[in-house]
Amino acid sequence: MKVGAGVRLDKWLWAARFYKTRSLAIEAINGGKVHLNGSRAKPSKDVKLNDQLRIRRSLTEMTVVVIALSDKRGSATIAQTLYAETDESIADRERLQALRKLSTPPGGFADHKPDKRERRKIIRFIGK
Repeated sequence: MKVGAGVRLDKWLWAARFYKTRSLAIEAINGGKVHLNGSRAKPSKDVKLNDQLRIRRSLTEMTVVVIALSDKRGSATIAQTLYAETDESIADRERLQALRKLSTPPGGFADHKPDKRERRKIIRFIGK
């Protein structure tokens, strides 16, 4: 773990295991999926202690506070000690996950493939 002034944002995200490679971290930062202290940042921006990061990956969004700095990728248990997720972020993630679980998938046939009769109804509905 590094005790100096700061670590590059892309290196820190890679070391904290949010992204598998640094190039994926750079791609996410440039794509606007990572915000540092409320604003978009470049991959070379230094991350310091107590900085707040908002990270969006697919359907989930996390807000984390930097607790420790590292530019070396270690085990997952070490990576989890680099940050702490805020209570509001945890509550929002759990709420959205519960909503996604309750919602039905598009198409209306969640439990099986449509049989011959249902396929005919679909074709009649579409108008072919």
